[in-house]
Amino acid sequence: MRHLWAPWRIKFIQRTERGHGCIFCSALRKADGIDNLIIYRGERIFVILNRYPYTSGHVMIVPNDHRATYADLDRETRSDLMEGINTATKVIGEVYCADGFNVGANLGSAAGAGVTGHVHFHVVPRWGGDANYMSTVGGTRVIPEALDETYQRLKEKWFI
Repeated sequence: MRHLWAPWRIKFIQRTERGHGCIFCSALRKADGIDNLIIYRGERIFVILNRYPYTSGHVMIVPNDHRATYADLDRETRSDLMEGINTATKVIGEVYCADGFNVGANLGSAAGAGVTGHVHFHVVPRWGGDANYMSTVGGTRVIPEALDETYQRLKEKWFI
């Protein structure tokens, strides 16, 4: 079985988070578009596509403030994160006809967090029977849609 932390992934995380700053803070500094993959910006949170998605429509809900844990955030930001998750499930459910969702956060490297310094929540759409032999046996994910198409589809439907 292929390990999640392939050497190329470790180098990517080290280069971006440690060498050139946080990937989320870096995305916030760029203009919205396919280069930064931000589909929504709010006063306290933003929503960004995962550059390495598990499925089409995989987004992350991220606080604007660089904080390592959910507990480090103020009440209003925590509330906005939950509203962002709620909106994500509605929009992705409508656009992709998802049967369900995995929603969660990996807090700390021991929990599998790739970006440990900036807390964020993943919203991953799921469909009945979507686990296939490619990801189970081959350690490979098949994404049927390019990120720029996912970006356009979700951006035009996003609301909060």
